[in-house]
Amino acid sequence: MNDDAVQRATDILLTGGVVVHACEGVWGLACDAYSFASVQRILKLKHRPIQNGLILIGGQATDFEAELMGLNPEQREEVMSSWPGPETWTMETHRFPVWITGGRGTVAARVPGHEQARELARRFGGPLVSTSANRSGEEPSTCQAEVTKNFGDEVDFILPGATSGSTGPSRIRVAGSGEVLR
Repeated sequence: MNDDAVQRATDILLTGGVVVHACEGVWGLACDAYSFASVQRILKLKHRPIQNGLILIGGQATDFEAELMGLNPEQREEVMSSWPGPETWTMETHRFPVWITGGRGTVAARVPGHEQARELARRFGGPLVSTSANRSGEEPSTCQAEVTKNFGDEVDFILPGATSGSTGPSRIRVAGSGEVLR
């Protein structure tokens, strides 16, 4: 992992920028979850409506402590035992804005198994939007050359890296029921 590049990406995120980064199986578009302007940029890049909501990643499970506390001990253990890893969980939330939740009162959250993605969120200091780097209806980008071709001039930085070998985007499940949404 290139510490200087991760720090540059972090600095860009802290000032409202959009960064592309590798994760477990695909590349993601990242920004500050609380910056409406940054999220709007990502939604525009993806041609995606705000009602779909967005996935957040954290550097550690404590980034989602408020949501985890809403689960019973068995549900919390199920979520925690899957992190870090390519498992995204939807959980009730009261702290994330509508442009993250899509107006549903739940958030899709993950602590990735990809070390560089986790370090990016850790240095940022909290949850980051991390949605697959693709236009709606297209396949997610799986290598740096694809994201450079598709988004190179439209983002503030492409963090050099590689996926960690998973196939495709993370699985999304409902915390509490375990229902698989994707």
